[in-house]
Amino acid sequence: MSLYLWVILGTIMFPFLLSFDRKIHFYTHWKTVFPAILLVGLFFLLWDNYFTGRGVWGFNEKYVQGAYLFCLPLEEVLFFLVAPYACVFVYEVLKGYFPDLKLDLLGRAFAFLMVLSGLLLTVCYLRNWYTLTACALSVLLIIGIYFRARAEWFNHFALTFIVCLIPFLIVNSILTGFMTPEPVVWYSEDHIAGIRIGTIPLEDIYYNLDMLLLVVFIHEFLSLKGKKFVPNYK
Repeated sequence: MSLYLWVILGTIMFPFLLSFDRKIHFYTHWKTVFPAILLVGLFFLLWDNYFTGRGVWGFNEKYVQGAYLFCLPLEEVLFFLVAPYACVFVYEVLKGYFPDLKLDLLGRAFAFLMVLSGLLLTVCYLRNWYTLTACALSVLLIIGIYFRARAEWFNHFALTFIVCLIPFLIVNSILTGFMTPEPVVWYSEDHIAGIRIGTIPLEDIYYNLDMLLLVVFIHEFLSLKGKKFVPNYK
């Protein structure tokens, strides 16, 4: 089995097994989680496939099974199912176990930090496709969801993203060559800023933020829409 597939299995194993926890019963959220993941996943698969075809990034054949969907190895396709599932699981766990946390300051600081840094990177690296697209989309999403729509759930999302940075750094370090002679996923130096956290391009943080924020947004939207159709018998 390929290294990338081992990473995928390691990422999904515990969130899936703990989805039946009695307090969170995450499986009851599947009716909104899976549509959100599939909708966002389709967009990111198209983005990913296009950038792979253009040589913005690519995959080392030594570390994948060899099954492909267009330009993308099977493992990369599964990534867009597994990573959002694991992170939405953490999101619901934090909401379930810590519903009364005062997170206004954290959410505000996170939003300002990501918008300002995203704007700076976008302006400074306009010719770098990965930097431009990942950072600009982060800026637009946060401005729209936090500053304009003032989504109440954003503060818990900010906490979730910070918590998920730990497994994210571990997984991405493996994929970008920290533990192997060659990276599983490589990046064209012409399309990244060149700022790395260990072996991880800084843009990966914004890319994952884009994906996860969109998934949580749709998950919350569908959850709220569903509640409107629940009759009130009080």
